[in-house]
Amino acid sequence: MKTFDVIVIGGGPAGYTAAIKAAQLGKNVACVEKRERLGGTCLNVGCIPSKALLQSSHKFEEAKHLEEHGVGVKNVSLSLSKMMDRKNMIVSDLAKGIDGLFRKNKVTKIIGAAKFVNNNTISVVNDGKEELISAASIIIATGSEVSPLCGVEIDERRIVSSTGALELNEVPKRMLVIGGGVIGLEMGSVWARLGAEVIVIEYADRILATMDEDVSKEAQKIFSAQGISFRTATKVIKATVNKEMAIIEIQAKDGDVIETIECDIILSAAGRRSYTDGLGLAAIGINLDERRRISVDANYQTNIAGVYAIGDVIAGPMLAHKAEEEGIAVAEIIAGEHGHVNYAVIPGIVYTHPEIASVGRSEAELKAAGIEYKVGKFPFMANSRARTNGEVYGFTKIIADKFTDRILGAQIIGPNAGDLISELVMAMEFGASSEDVARTSHGHPSLSEALKEAAMATYDKAIHI
Repeated sequence: MKTFDVIVIGGGPAGYTAAIKAAQLGKNVACVEKRERLGGTCLNVGCIPSKALLQSSHKFEEAKHLEEHGVGVKNVSLSLSKMMDRKNMIVSDLAKGIDGLFRKNKVTKIIGAAKFVNNNTISVVNDGKEELISAASIIIATGSEVSPLCGVEIDERRIVSSTGALELNEVPKRMLVIGGGVIGLEMGSVWARLGAEVIVIEYADRILATMDEDVSKEAQKIFSAQGISFRTATKVIKATVNKEMAIIEIQAKDGDVIETIECDIILSAAGRRSYTDGLGLAAIGINLDERRRISVDANYQTNIAGVYAIGDVIAGPMLAHKAEEEGIAVAEIIAGEHGHVNYAVIPGIVYTHPEIASVGRSEAELKAAGIEYKVGKFPFMANSRARTNGEVYGFTKIIADKFTDRILGAQIIGPNAGDLISELVMAMEFGASSEDVARTSHGHPSLSEALKEAAMATYDKAIHI
């Protein structure tokens, strides 16, 4: 039996990051992964392939509207197979990159399904062959899976998960998306740009229900203008499939009439849940919470000494960058250092077009907490760079404490929001006020000036509106 200092179960963003950092800190590390490729859901069937398709579909849509720039493009056509090939090549190259990082940092990669034998011993089974490995510290980083939805059985043919939506071999005439959250809107956007009629069904009263209400309303307005239809406050009764199409039955939450819609593809994007099946957690007595996530303390340790958990299998937002931060922190803690994660400044990003990004608390959350605040907003319509780029939709919004001016939250819907939010994440990390951001010089003309103006509007008055 091979013995290591640290064993990481799962090779996704949480797991491979923890493995590399632990190795950098001098530990002898093994990482066990079920897939042949490292990278987890994010790299293989999530974040990366979806962003590749989002970029490609945006290029296709953009090419059809270049005349206004004086660029003549005739007979714009779509090769879906080439688009998919590009996506697959990006995923493959990045996965090879992680393999290279493992070799560079001397992390042992073990392919197979892991299961606890006891508190410090793991059984790994691959192709019927079993191998036992042990370590003083074991990190569980097995990620998440698609949450099942009652009455909706995914077959990855007519009724697909996000995984199946990344592999369609033709553009559906009509796609129905269950869920108006991040995954549903991103994948719905891809296929809408490529020519599908997309209808989004959302149980909540608005899309992006966990985000700031101003952003949610603006997003629905913009996406509706792009041709996506929305049915909010609507529940799904069931979905069925015949040889030619998928059929879904829906009902307004406050109504009793059941409506039937026929479509080519149904995308079930109603959320994800922690994945711990087959790990043998019950056998060693690891505690789970009410949502079957692994319970951990402030140091990511479970109730079993030496066994840790990070990423989507524990509480918190299911975000790759949150998982990576936890991977670094837990490796540092195991090595005797003081790793930590500031959960108050974890950004959330939706990679639609326009992008949507947020950090910190929303107005609703601050009101519920009884905290007095002030708000500054600035529209991209009044930003010079946005005007030159022809991307004038959306706004930036900063929320600050009414008395101290310290930034408590920020929201952006508009061009490059996912990159722009990082400035405000950094500002909040260092306890900046809105005046601090407002008095920081921003290059002209740049999209970042919209942040400066929103900050000015928060503590005083903006210049360009």
